[in-house]
Amino acid sequence: MRCTYACGSESHLSRRSFLEGAATGALSLAGFAGMTQVRAAEELASKQKQVVVFDLHGGVSQLETWDPKPNTDNGGPFEAIPTSVPGVYISELLPHSAKIMHHLALVRGVNTKEDDHGKGSYIMHTGHRQTPGFEYPYLGPAFSTLLTPAGSPLPGYIKVASGGNPREASFLGPRHAPVAIAGDKPPANLGLPDGVDAESDKRRREMRAKIGQRFVQGRRQAMTEAYNSSFDQAAALIARKDIFDFNTIPDAEQERYGKHDFGKHTLMARKLLENGITFVQVQHSNYDTHSENFNFHIEQLGEFDRTFATFVTDLADRGMLKHTLIIVLSEFGRTPKINHLQGRDHWSKAWSVAVGGCGIKGGAVVGKTNENGTAVIDREVNGGHLFHTYYRAVGLDPTKAFYHEGRPFHKADPATGPITEILA
Repeated sequence: MRCTYACGSESHLSRRSFLEGAATGALSLAGFAGMTQVRAAEELASKQKQVVVFDLHGGVSQLETWDPKPNTDNGGPFEAIPTSVPGVYISELLPHSAKIMHHLALVRGVNTKEDDHGKGSYIMHTGHRQTPGFEYPYLGPAFSTLLTPAGSPLPGYIKVASGGNPREASFLGPRHAPVAIAGDKPPANLGLPDGVDAESDKRRREMRAKIGQRFVQGRRQAMTEAYNSSFDQAAALIARKDIFDFNTIPDAEQERYGKHDFGKHTLMARKLLENGITFVQVQHSNYDTHSENFNFHIEQLGEFDRTFATFVTDLADRGMLKHTLIIVLSEFGRTPKINHLQGRDHWSKAWSVAVGGCGIKGGAVVGKTNENGTAVIDREVNGGHLFHTYYRAVGLDPTKAFYHEGRPFHKADPATGPITEILA
């Protein structure tokens, strides 16, 4: 059914379509225990940095989340509440997130100057504006390329509850394209075909390898090597398909995260991180509230808030927050002015992003909007600044370009730089 409060853009799903498309069922998660889990997390931290993105799809309102303006013409009906960081206030729709604000930093001066869903999303996931005839790599494939341990059989980039587009990897290649998980189901084709046992599969793979090696002789090209290595990666991934088993999670654990789809998907993300996946993206949709903005944000953030705060707390308790960068983004914010349908429209000129974990100074706030939230009046940043910051947070140099066919391509806009105020 068509989402009546959204703008109808084809670049995003309606909340109803998103929820109907996600399969129901029990999840599983075998959590670590006590010091064992902390030691395991610390060992992983010494080897690998990880990233998780929460994409609040459709355009979440900054005024109902990270930058409330109560008692103003544009503020709406909700109050600002204190957080675990003295002097920092966020919307009362995020009471659980307020308690873990010491783990997060807020960037309140984002101005991406792009109010179109598709173009705004592109900026937020690549750090660049769209360029005709060329696709910049998205953040997931970029971090998969740079952070995934060499020889890892696991996919470097997994999207939970949203479709994966191979174009996201651009010239980085299919090895780093997103693997999509729908509902609580594992990726497709992880099992052997009917009638093929493990021994038969082994002989089949050995024959393919011999033929492949013979073909490569005299033809050693990047595409040929990538094609052959994809078979080895697939076989190794099948051997680790246990990480996609979400069927034994205790009921109490589901209750903590919430027995809705977003709760299940966030639990899946935690398990994937615990098993070494480099980059995980979870989508929560649909925040495109052109009408009934306040009622829809009550519902949407009611799901998001407790689940997200539980996730951050679990990562902190397990020692994972030290090596896991958390990013909460959207394609833009929403208009300070409330329209005649009690909605807010697209607004990219003054909105907010939240980050936390690895390399981030918890409790920091940078950027400021004016009294009515219509403009940034201090420390304005754009997608380029954010990307410089993400790279720096995980210990990477964003000024070192990717190279494709001998040509350099910037990881982040060289005209910008990192938001140093929030870097630890």
